[in-house]
Amino acid sequence: MASAFTFEARTQDVIVRVRPVFVEEQSSPEDERFLWAYHVEIENAGARTLQLMTRHWRITDGDGRTQEVIGDGVIGQQPVLRPGASFEYTSGCPLTTPSGLMQGTYTLHDREGDALVVEIPLFPLDSPYETRRPN
Repeated sequence: MASAFTFEARTQDVIVRVRPVFVEEQSSPEDERFLWAYHVEIENAGARTLQLMTRHWRITDGDGRTQEVIGDGVIGQQPVLRPGASFEYTSGCPLTTPSGLMQGTYTLHDREGDALVVEIPLFPLDSPYETRRPN
């Protein structure tokens, strides 16, 4: 099941686009296991070369529990983005609830070592198993 929605954030000359997709075939609602894949594109629309050094994710499940994931690079890489270049990857997020939210930041460095903290847009993790509660 593909998502029709792409979420985007721009920090200075870096654009981050995220497209989440619920992975039905690897989820098991009866076992409270729900899995999403998310495809990320990081585009350097600026004039300086940047290297993605770290990531910081905040993942909130449908019950409001938040976990933070902090680490080097993404998917085992610290890609270099030359001017006009982009880097894409896909990763996953398991939850024990049928919905949640993700957002975060990447820290990129230029050749002089100056850091740029780039926003990852807030995006929903929605599954067809989520039951809406009246307000």
